[in-house]
Amino acid sequence: MTSAPTVPDEPQHALVLAAHPVPDSFNAALHAHAVEALQGRGWTVDDCDLYAEGFNPVMSEADRRGYHDVPDNTVPVQNYVDRLRAADALILVFPVWNFGYPAMLKGFLDRVFLPGVSFKLDDGKVVPNLTRIRRLAAVTTYGGTRVRAMMCGDPPRKCVTRAVWHVCRPRTTKYLALYDMNRASDAKRRHFLTHVGEQLRTF
Repeated sequence: MTSAPTVPDEPQHALVLAAHPVPDSFNAALHAHAVEALQGRGWTVDDCDLYAEGFNPVMSEADRRGYHDVPDNTVPVQNYVDRLRAADALILVFPVWNFGYPAMLKGFLDRVFLPGVSFKLDDGKVVPNLTRIRRLAAVTTYGGTRVRAMMCGDPPRKCVTRAVWHVCRPRTTKYLALYDMNRASDAKRRHFLTHVGEQLRTF
């Protein structure tokens, strides 16, 4: 009697969402380092640089009126919906501006994390619908200190670890943040790059 083949637990395909407009910024270096780390562990990576791809983050009147019209609501952003649905792991790389997401990333979540895509509504309650995603990570930088972020409630951290987490229900979640970026030394930035690589190679 032969046993059934086991299905590997290791995710094989990652979607990296990057949201920074400056290609020679430290955030861009984090983006490149994240992709390299994931590829280094043998994963395939869909490297989605939202600025480079010219993603339109603005929800139009038509988008909003058709927001709940599943499945037609996906038509304006079908390419991004397909890429999101194909992912076993989701990695967000972004700066924190004014203690929030950049408008580009916020717009992606507004326009692509749609009913029928990231969640379903069951009697008005949100039911997770991106459960293919088994690994979730954020790689981010803050101009201010951790204390200042906490005083403001640190919305980006909560949005990743609560809201995005809820619709994915991943087995592993990482929130990798460099606070006080405005005063970070070269050594501190290099250390954070190394830390990000180590965490993404093992998470």
